[in-house]
Amino acid sequence: MGEALVAGLLQAGWAGPDEIVVVEPVAERRDQLTARFPGLGVSGYAVGADAAVLAVKPGDVESACQAVAAAGAARVLSIAAGVPIARIQEWLGSEVPVVRAMPNTPALVGAGAAAIAAGPSAGEADLDWAQGILAAVGAVVRVPESALDAVTGLSGSGPAYIFLMVEALIEAGVLNGLPRPVASILVIQTLIGSARLLAESGDTPETLRAAVTSPGGTTAAGLRVLENHAVRSAFLEAVTAATERSQELGQA
Repeated sequence: MGEALVAGLLQAGWAGPDEIVVVEPVAERRDQLTARFPGLGVSGYAVGADAAVLAVKPGDVESACQAVAAAGAARVLSIAAGVPIARIQEWLGSEVPVVRAMPNTPALVGAGAAAIAAGPSAGEADLDWAQGILAAVGAVVRVPESALDAVTGLSGSGPAYIFLMVEALIEAGVLNGLPRPVASILVIQTLIGSARLLAESGDTPETLRAAVTSPGGTTAAGLRVLENHAVRSAFLEAVTAATERSQELGQA
């Protein structure tokens, strides 16, 4: 995710390679980043910085905070899953503004969805800064930190739900006689087209679904089966389960 942010910032012109320094302790990864982003500063240790993004695994956040504090960063954006702002503030110091974010994997192709929440020391300028970074790789919304677990359950885990649905639809096409490559093309393009239609038409999902569903037609027959198998309820329960698991991890 950190690499996706770097790529998005450079592509969007938000910052030049000489304005970003990536701290990566693994030598092989440093070499890969240097090859992909010529001119980008890549270091094996923390260097002086005005601001920092914590793009590390949850277990590495404490040590990363110590390095960031030593580097003198005046504000911090954390995209480390499950680590609450209060814990990050303990490790950084209460005076450092912290913004916590929950992005998702479509950020890798510049189409992510992220939510940001401000810590007690973070002001509007800090939120604007964090939003500017994440907007380089997708859409950004602002929520209170208490809502980030629901964001995790919905958009953080959401791509997996969509991929599972795509897998099932491809299998359905094969079951009904389509070659797998043909089924894959049709399903993926249907997903892309439906998402664009939803994003660009201004209509609600309910309106668009109704427009496709002729009385007594093929779509109505398919939807009846989905409703009989409680697919809608399954999605509700999946997001709730993921939200509750996020809450548990945040308390660990």
